Amino acid sequence: MKKVLFLPLLKMPSGHHQVAEALMDILERRTTNICYKKIDLLSYTNELLEKVVTGTYLKWIRYAPETYNMAYKHLFYEPPVHSFKWYHHVFAKKMEHLVKEENPDLIICTHGFPSYLLSQLKAKGKCDVPIINVYTDFFINNLWGKEEIDFHFLPSEEVKKGLRAQSEIPLQNMMVTGIPVHEEITKTRTFKHPGNRNILIAGGSSGLGNIMDFYNDLKDASHFHYFVLCGKNQKLYEEIKGWELQHVTPIPYISSRTEMNELYEQVDAIVTKPGGITVSEALRKNLPIFVHSALPGQEEVNLRYLTERNLVQELKADQSLESQLQAVLQDADKMSTLYNAIAAYHKEIEAQTPEELLAVVNWILGEKQTIGLHA
Repeated sequence: MKKVLFLPLLKMPSGHHQVAEALMDILERRTTNICYKKIDLLSYTNELLEKVVTGTYLKWIRYAPETYNMAYKHLFYEPPVHSFKWYHHVFAKKMEHLVKEENPDLIICTHGFPSYLLSQLKAKGKCDVPIINVYTDFFINNLWGKEEIDFHFLPSEEVKKGLRAQSEIPLQNMMVTGIPVHEEITKTRTFKHPGNRNILIAGGSSGLGNIMDFYNDLKDASHFHYFVLCGKNQKLYEEIKGWELQHVTPIPYISSRTEMNELYEQVDAIVTKPGGITVSEALRKNLPIFVHSALPGQEEVNLRYLTERNLVQELKADQSLESQLQAVLQDADKMSTLYNAIAAYHKEIEAQTPEELLAVVNWILGEKQTIGLHA
């Protein structure tokens, strides 16, 4: 029995965990000779430390987003040896102990910090376990380990070229997979008809980001039907429900990916934040994507990448939501540009099925299986 260790970071729900769970489910459904485990290094180091870091992060981006953005650029675009030197030794020791304790045959990192620590351990000859980096945003910051990592699941061809240009990683150790999403979010083969009028609004249930003004716009809207994902924000759900508007439907927390997939199938566009997972799911469903706000840090970098490639449309806070949606969804030329951009993105993906991703895992584990890429 081979063992795969998944390493996201922190316990709070995030794209790092969702990507890990998508890959874990592939192993669960398709193998009998591979077991897996998901561990957060901070909790493993100290449960209280993880809670403090999570709480500090959430308060920081809520109450001081500009300073968080400055810190993010400093920490994650400076060489890691300088930014993380002061606590590198503590976590490197914990990582070394974790690897020895779990004794995995393969490690899959969905966050840059575990990847960085493992890369340092491998460079010092203290770890010989093969490692896959699975990137959860549309760029790679400088925290990720690179040279010592055995394989890279990359979000786009552009990121692949950039990684190749700045490193000596062999091309055969890199594959454009997109940001992996759970297979229950099925791929839509055709684009939606532009005349349809169901809009999904997501990414505002946490109260983070600049979306409340757009919610208030819905009261005076009339052209579209809006489905608002409220997540676990019961106050938001009750408030929108209290409006008693036929064209606005609040939706409570959805835990089932099958239900989420069905909701995606019902709508014709999505308004959201530029998180890697949500955007990747929407791209998989061939949905027009509108961005209402971006959290400081990685979401702002994602937004820049996505808008430059016409994969999303950024909404302006000083204009009504509905007028901006109409300006795009009812313009044949703009819709054509958008759909062409989505189609071009899909063509870059080298591994588009769970079986193709599993083939890489088996190959690295030494299962002697040929990697057959999607044509």
